[in-house]
Parts: sequence; structure tokens; C-alpha cells
Amino acid sequence: MAASSSPTNFVGRSGVRIVVVGDVGTGKSSLIVAAATESFPENVPSVLPPTRPPADYYPDRVPLTIIDTSSSPASKATLVAECQSADVVVITYACDRPASLDRLSSYWLPELRRLEVKVPVIVVGCKLDLRDEPNSTLDQVMSPIMQQFREIETCIECSALRQIQVPEVFYYAQKAVLHPTSPLFDQETQSLKPRCVRALKRIFILCDEDKDGALSDAEINAFQVKCFNAPLQPPEIAGVQKVVQEKMPEGVNEQGLTLTGFLFLHALFIEKGRLETTWTVLRKFGYDNDIKLRDDLLPTIFKRAPDQSVELTNAATEFLKSTFVMFDSDNDGVLQPMEIDDLFSTAPDSPWSEYPYKDAAERNVLGGLSLEGFLSQWALMTLLDPVGSLANLIYIGYGSEPSLAFHISRRRRQDRKKQQSHRNVLQCFVFGPKNAGKSALLSSLIARPLSEKYTPTTSERFAANVVELPGGIKKTLVMREIPEESVRTLLSNKESLAACDIAVFVHDSSDASSFNKATDLLIQVATHGENSGFEVPCLIISSKDDLDPYPLAIQDSTRFSHDMGIETPIPVSLKLRDLNNVFSRIVTAAQHPHRSIPETEAGRTRKQYRQLVNRSLMFVSVGAAITVVGLAAYRVYASRKNSSS
Repeated sequence: MAASSSPTNFVGRSGVRIVVVGDVGTGKSSLIVAAATESFPENVPSVLPPTRPPADYYPDRVPLTIIDTSSSPASKATLVAECQSADVVVITYACDRPASLDRLSSYWLPELRRLEVKVPVIVVGCKLDLRDEPNSTLDQVMSPIMQQFREIETCIECSALRQIQVPEVFYYAQKAVLHPTSPLFDQETQSLKPRCVRALKRIFILCDEDKDGALSDAEINAFQVKCFNAPLQPPEIAGVQKVVQEKMPEGVNEQGLTLTGFLFLHALFIEKGRLETTWTVLRKFGYDNDIKLRDDLLPTIFKRAPDQSVELTNAATEFLKSTFVMFDSDNDGVLQPMEIDDLFSTAPDSPWSEYPYKDAAERNVLGGLSLEGFLSQWALMTLLDPVGSLANLIYIGYGSEPSLAFHISRRRRQDRKKQQSHRNVLQCFVFGPKNAGKSALLSSLIARPLSEKYTPTTSERFAANVVELPGGIKKTLVMREIPEESVRTLLSNKESLAACDIAVFVHDSSDASSFNKATDLLIQVATHGENSGFEVPCLIISSKDDLDPYPLAIQDSTRFSHDMGIETPIPVSLKLRDLNNVFSRIVTAAQHPHRSIPETEAGRTRKQYRQLVNRSLMFVSVGAAITVVGLAAYRVYASRKNSSS
């Protein structure tokens, strides 16, 4: 594998802005002029205007803009602004002035951190021709500083007077932006970073067309042509394999270059300073500087109204089922945590290890996912983050047209008019006061044991699982717990209920105040739905049915349900696992949204007023029609009378 001189995709970058800083008299301006003119300047202004070398100054052909700066106190604001707009910062010191070298760690590098300038740094020793014979090498001098300041990409010494390594300064600066080390390589451990390994593993698998775990000569050449536009000759391939075999015997087998060998080669390129080789490979396979797939490779197929949602198609589901079987190495029908890690080992990160997906699906005692739990996780990710779901599908090997993997549902507003929802994934918002049993309800959905200790939920939480209905129909139910103190913030957004298929309101059936708070929340949600046009069906769940109900509980709940036009509350005991088919009833109510939409008194009044107005308009329309018909009849009568005369 070797680099090519052909243009490389630098992820839309149109130029590199290099800002040169350093103490007074360290040679900043002379360095810039010497690089631009290939000669030493006799008279140099204190600060140069922006300098732009020719576009073909370096092989990557990306335009450079070099910004000179002044370190005088009067120019501090300008210096700060330039550093904060830089793509890379070059800090100079004078080789004949040790004090200017000390200033790197005592001032300049800490100052860049204070300003939150998070770009690569190139340290340049100028006036190399004036330095006495060194007592120590550059590596010895800079190693402690580079250990402390990991943002330093390269250190180099030069002489503008003698034209020693002047072009290299800005080449390394450009290279630090176009081919950065930090995403690829850990300088401390001298190894490829995990995300780089994951990307290269995916690339290896894509190139291993016969899936035998090694790249044959033909597969290596296909890879070489894709990345570098030129094949390798047989002696060159043999040479590559010999290098790998000498350093790492397991890197080559009878079939060809193994994944171990492939990774070793890239680590070798980086150690030898040939980062452009690895970056060329990554960019040819669509990766950006964060080693994630570029945005333009994830088509914007998800444009939708607020009350539409995205679901996986049957084709995508079948792909996921086959992937599940492939990674279920012990054939026990469950993906254990190690198998899940292996599944996502070609993605930048394991997407289910953090909120909101962690602990959101049913797992066994060892943390394993059944097929239904696996598909529920994907359904949840697709609902909440369709672009992320698509990216992860591609990372794990989905190669078909992206648009075939997703389906955008019908608008929920139309579902209400049609009195039927055909969604396969239904989202339920769970409201209720503190200690009512909201979290316990979510835990029951994913078969997690009920905790004896009450812990208030302070942020939203999700749970997803497959619910089987009578007749064997299966739907995925996603429950989203809304903490009581978050309701006001949620309802401040007009479209907050647009994504909701059904809302449930949980209360402690032994506590009258809990019921009052739950019904107050229901009225708030119903009012918001009426005002925004995103009405949602609602159910009340009376939890802790194992406890004695408060006096008047049945009378209160019956009266309230009747007044709001919804079902009577569903009693459940999460402690005794007496769920009263609650999840099936939630899904059924969501599928027939028109049956359970509450109506507030204000909403009922507005509805009656609209009906009255519509009836009045109808009478006016009928009256106008009668008038028109009467005029027409009169004209016919008059016409006939005139004719007979």
C-alpha cells in the first residue's frame, strides 16, 4: 500500500489558515517571507499582511493563508482573534535564546489552552544558524513539553537565512490539519486509537470479498486501485507481505494479509510520518476527521412533519435478524455483551452503551439481548435518531440503498381522522407525580425487577419492547418517562406532543393527592393538545393496586374519566406483577386514537362554538342556494312569458 499524488478528498476543506505566534524577535516574519520568496529578507515589516503561497506550493494543493501576529500588549485582542480562527498555530522560539524556549511552556501553550484554541500546534525553532553546538538533541529538549502538551503535533528547527527546513515548517502545519495525528494514533501508548482500529477493521471486511479473513493479492490490488488509483506489482505485494511477516508473523497467512497485518501496516505508516496514507484510505471509504461517516453519505431521507415518525422496513429488519444470527456465536438465541461489542466493533462507538439506549431494552441476567430485545433497541434508535440508526446500519454491514431501510409513517393527525394507526412502533409518554410508579411501569415493560428503594427520576428515561396483541400481532412499544418537574418545559414547545401516540398518567391509587396531581397533569396535556392541534389519546393507570385505595377513589376516578370522555383507570400492581394486560391495552388504545382523546371543558366549548358557526354557515349556504334557484326559475318563467306574448 502506498500513497498517490492524485487529489484527495479533504472533507470539503477549501483552505488552511496558519497563524504564527511567538515572542518578539524570534523570527516569525522572516520565516514567513523566506517561505514565500525562497530568500532571506533584508528589511521585514514588524507584522506582515496575510501571505498566500501558490495553491500548488505543496502536493495536496490546498490553499494556505499564513497570518503573522504581533506579541505586543497593544495587539493582544488581534492576536486572540487570530488564534481563535486558526486551523493550526505555529509557535516560534529563537534557537539562540533559551529564554524564548522556556516561554513555550510558561506562557504560549498555557495561553492557547486558556483561550480554548483546540487546534494542532507546530513548535518551530528559528535562527538555527545562530545556535551554538547543542548539548542535547531537539527530541530531548521537546519530549517533556510534548508529554505535557499533547496538542503539539510536530517540532522542527529551521534557518530563514540559510534556507534550512523553511518549506517543511508550513508543510507540517498544513499536514497537521489535513492529516492530523490525534484521531489516529496515541503517542503515549504508541498504538492506533480504538476508533481508527474500528474504521480500518470495517474497511478490511469490505475489501475481503470472499470473507475468508484475509486479503488475497487480487483483493489487495482492488483496494490499492480504489484508494490510490494504481495497482501494485507482484514483487511489491510480496515485499509488503515480507515486511509484515518479519515483524508480525500472524499478519500473513496462506490466504493473504490478515486484519492484524493490515492494522500493523497502518501503524507502521503513521510511525514513519506517512499519515497521509492512512487518511487517504479512510477518506476514500467516506470517513471525516472524527473518523465517522461523512454527512453527505447519510442521505437526508428523513424529512417529515412533526407528527410523522421513522421506522425500519421489513428489508432492514430481515438484515438485522440475519446479523443477529451471525453474531450469536454460541447459538443460544441471545447476544451476550461481548457479542454485542463484536457486532459494533466496526462502528466508531457502541451506540447502546450510553443514554438513552443503555438499559432501555429487556436483557437477561447476564446482560444479553434476545432477538426481540435487539430489534426493540433498533426501533428505539430509529425513532429517536434516524440518521444515527442509518449510520450504524452501514457500519455493521448494511449495503443496500438507504431509502429501502426506512419508512416514514402517516401523520398522526390523519390517523385520528382515519380512526386507525398502522405504525409498528408506538411511542407512549408517561406522566405522573413523584413516587406514583412511572419508573416501575417502564421497568415492567422490559422485565426488570421492581426496586424496593424509591429513587426519584430526574431526567427522561426510555424503555422499549415488543408487545403481542390478540391474534399474534406484534407491535413495538416505546415508553418515555417524563419527570414531573419537566412537564412545564415539555409543554412550552408547541410541537412537543406531535411525536406522541398515546399518553398515560400514573398515580398511586392509595393516595388522593397523587390522583389529583395526575389528573391535573392530564388536563394540562389535553389542553396543550387542543391548543396545538396535536391531541393525543390518554389513559389513567392506577398503580399500587396491592395497597388499600383511598376513600372515594372509585367515585373520583369514575367521575373524572366520564367528564373527560376516556376509559376508567386501569388498576395494576407492579409489585405483585399483576399488570392487567396494561401494555396490550396501551397499544390497542394507540392504534385507535379517536376513542381515548380527552376533552376539556374549554375544548368542549370551542367545539360547540365551531359546530354552531358551521351550522350557521350551512344555513347561509342553503339560503343562498335557494335564492339562486329562485332567480333562475323566475328568469325561465319571464322568458317563456315574453315568448308567448
